[in-house]
Amino acid sequence: MAEQTTSSIVIEASPAAVMDVIADFASYPTWAKGVKTAEVHGTTPEGRAERVAFRLEVPPIKDSYTLAYTWQGDDQVTWTLVEAGMLTALDGAYVLRDLGGRTEVTYRLALDVSVPLIGMLKRKGEKMLIDTALKGLKTRVESLA
Repeated sequence: MAEQTTSSIVIEASPAAVMDVIADFASYPTWAKGVKTAEVHGTTPEGRAERVAFRLEVPPIKDSYTLAYTWQGDDQVTWTLVEAGMLTALDGAYVLRDLGGRTEVTYRLALDVSVPLIGMLKRKGEKMLIDTALKGLKTRVESLA
């Protein structure tokens, strides 16, 4: 990945429970701010998504894009941008660390858009996206526990 932004949060649930929510793309529109649709287009032999098409509306970004996912065991998933309209890069990862009944989730993200942005503004946007995603993930996982 290129230059990326990273943030972490602790969730009161097991890594398996957290990964189940991360892997449930159909539910993203209910908890992931700005995600209007998420459709799985291909799965691994284990039944996990390999490609997912999203429609995102987070002003000023309104885009449809497809991500390719790589699942590394039960504690990490990475993704890369396959195609998009406005986005030119969207590479990231969720890395889970078992804290004995709780899970530390680290989210890494590197994004780029087709319109020029100052690096500082891009990092700020990444940080906002990550923090919103982590808070949404925490709320969703803990509400299911």
